[in-house]
Parts: sequence; structure tokens; C-alpha cells
Amino acid sequence: MNIKDTAESWETLSSRRPFQGKKTAVVSDEVRMPDGSAATRDYQAHPGSVCVLAYDEEGRVLVLKQYRHPVRHRLWELPAGLLDVPGENPLHAAQRELYEEAHVKAEDWRVLVDFFASPGGSDEAIRVFLARGLADAEGDRFEVSEEEADMEVARVPLADLVRGVLAGDLGNPGLTNGVLALQAALAAEGGPDALRPAQSPWPARPYEA
Repeated sequence: MNIKDTAESWETLSSRRPFQGKKTAVVSDEVRMPDGSAATRDYQAHPGSVCVLAYDEEGRVLVLKQYRHPVRHRLWELPAGLLDVPGENPLHAAQRELYEEAHVKAEDWRVLVDFFASPGGSDEAIRVFLARGLADAEGDRFEVSEEEADMEVARVPLADLVRGVLAGDLGNPGLTNGVLALQAALAAEGGPDALRPAQSPWPARPYEA
């Protein structure tokens, strides 16, 4: 049995945007259902995101602790950012975010996992990269602002993060998907070297290489 998600689009009878923000919007679509009736589906239109699981030679993951107002929590997360430019290469965006948020560069990049953040209410697609061969970036550190100004940066053993996810102590989706995917990759035949290349196609967010 071939277990694989498939692209499909039901007929959209009408579409409007009751709210347009700086980066995201709320979309209200009237959709034709399989039985012929119409139903309204409201969701967040999102440009997409990238995350970086930076994994060092000591088996530690670089993580950041950042305040997230919608959930009223300060969460441990992976370096991450929006795909602000339509068609932007996600690898380039991930490399930028690792530099800006942690002042770190990496020699080896792979696609670790792709997923939809909340497919029942948002079209946000997230790609998590595995970055290895870490080193400090050259030049001055990027100047952060707003909620990023007081971020805490740490390197935590992967095993501790896996335990935290399974215990319900860590809830950021990029981090939870990333650390569990890396744990699975380490146990699989070929290990992380068998992961997809960094420039692999991403149908959810097509881009130019």
C-alpha cells in the first residue's frame, strides 16, 4: 500500500480576505463539497517557514527560547523564519536565519522533514533542515530586535530534547517534528547521510534553485 499525501483542490465558488496583515491574512472560501453542497472554510494564508536543526559533533542541538504571544508561552525552538519573498529558495532562507539568530554557519545541509503546521486552519508549510559541520559565522553578529532581543540560546543534547517532547514539556512544532525526525534518521539505515539533498523539490512551496 502506497502511503502518501496527494494534492487535490475542491472547487472554490468564492473567496474573500476579511483581514490582511503584514505577513499573513485570513481567507474565507466557499467550497463545493463532495455531495454538491457548499461550505465556508476560513483559514490563515501564510507564506511558509523554514527551521534549522543545527546538530553539532557532541550530539547537541542549537535551540532558542523565545516568547510567543498567541500561546502566552516562552518556547524552546529551532532557528526559524518566514519565506518573505515569493519563490525564495528555502535553503538560502534557512542559512540566513541560522546566521541571524545564532551567528552560526554549517557545512552540510539536508532536508530533515516537511510538514503543514496546522492544515485544518492554515496553509503554512514548514521545511526543517538538518545542518551539520557547525562553526561560528564571520563578521559582526546580526542585530536583533523586538521579541528576538531577549532570546536565550543553548546547545542541548538531542536525547534531552526527545525526552522533553515525549513528556509534553516542549511544544513548538518545528522543534518537536525536527528532533523526532532526527532521532528516527539516526536509527535508520544510512543515517542522516541518507536524508534528501538540501535543494530537494518542495511542492507545497515551489522555489527557484
